[in-house]
Amino acid sequence: MKKVLINPVTVLVMVALTSFACSSKFSGFDKTDSGLFYKIYNVGEDTTKAKTGDFVSLDMKYVTEGDSVLFDSKTGMNGQPIRFKLPPSDFSGDLYEGIRMLTPGDSAEFLINADSLFTITFKMPKRPEFIDSNSYLKFFVTLHAAESLEGMKAKEKELINQYLETNGITAEPLESGLYFIESTPGSGIAVDSGYVVTFHFDLKLADGSQVFSSYDRGEPMQLTYGKPFDTPGFDMGIGMMKKGGKAIFIVPSDIAFGSAGRGAIIPPYSTLIYDVEVIDVMTKSESDKMNETKKKQQEMEKTLVKSQEAGKRSAYLKENNITVKPTASGLYYIETVKGSGPKAEPGKKVKVHYTGKLLDGTKFDSSIDRGEPFSFTLGKGDVIKGWDEGIGLMNVGGKATLIIPSSIAYSDREMGVIKPYSTLVFDVELLDVE
Repeated sequence: MKKVLINPVTVLVMVALTSFACSSKFSGFDKTDSGLFYKIYNVGEDTTKAKTGDFVSLDMKYVTEGDSVLFDSKTGMNGQPIRFKLPPSDFSGDLYEGIRMLTPGDSAEFLINADSLFTITFKMPKRPEFIDSNSYLKFFVTLHAAESLEGMKAKEKELINQYLETNGITAEPLESGLYFIESTPGSGIAVDSGYVVTFHFDLKLADGSQVFSSYDRGEPMQLTYGKPFDTPGFDMGIGMMKKGGKAIFIVPSDIAFGSAGRGAIIPPYSTLIYDVEVIDVMTKSESDKMNETKKKQQEMEKTLVKSQEAGKRSAYLKENNITVKPTASGLYYIETVKGSGPKAEPGKKVKVHYTGKLLDGTKFDSSIDRGEPFSFTLGKGDVIKGWDEGIGLMNVGGKATLIIPSSIAYSDREMGVIKPYSTLVFDVELLDVE
């Protein structure tokens, strides 16, 4: 499982943000001696506050001045809380100071200075242009747990025993500490050094928390056996399997990620539960040949889809009685309600509601469904070219349909349900221009 992991708070803040001025809007907040504005909404029963060095588990949400949700860990983290080792404060009144004010069960709101957050905590050369100077970001935090590393280490064996008992596992661990429970013996080629292994796996913590699943990706993983893949324990387990086999690996932390854990995903001293299915085992030459054939097939499919785009778009226009001519870029702009407010111009922040669909009617995104408008700076390249052009033709209060060819959308890239060379249809409403 190859993943790039960075500070979880950094990851979550690097989304499209708008800000609000520091003013009388701070009414109702208390202020610490360091200058941190805060509100405590709920007080838990625990009396031990989080400390620097503790591994914390929490829910976090960011909102704009108008309470538009920018990120919510309850939806953006697959329902899992954010987990990370609580670092020392980077500056007076930072988010980490706020978290240290909480005990498990507490909920609070903090106002964090944007300039300090980006230049000190995130070590960026300067604050992003779309964030106003001396503005504040709103953080809503609910702390679920704060544990010392010593406490987590002592708790690991207890969690392993609970998992074994709950699942009726009586197998003894190998000398390495690995538990290998084979549910379906393989009957094909055995995994051996240098062989390419194609497999699916599901990864959970011993408490049942989901970490990763290749099944959710819709395609299996590959590794060359003998090269480190994820953890020493996983490498040991996969080396005991054959093509067609299925097994569970219970991997204690000392042959996993140990005291370091793995970023926000895997806490320190975590036992990992791998549910593994080996789909294929082949030599490197066999794998290279198969991958080359697959690559050529994908290129042929892309070429075919590209050649069909214009025809599908023409059919859509005819079926929907759309007679407007495209702009020079290929954009079809259909104004349904003429706006009477300020015009959207490059360099200005615009706020829109939108629904995006494919030509076959499949909806892939909607700010209306989320209940939150989307804001961005027009002409900065923050959105696809078709959006910059189309929104730039509108006035506040206006509504329009934008039919956007792939050449000014995502081209040959695949974006979830949006396949390469897809024409996109957006119904948009321009709410505001700043």
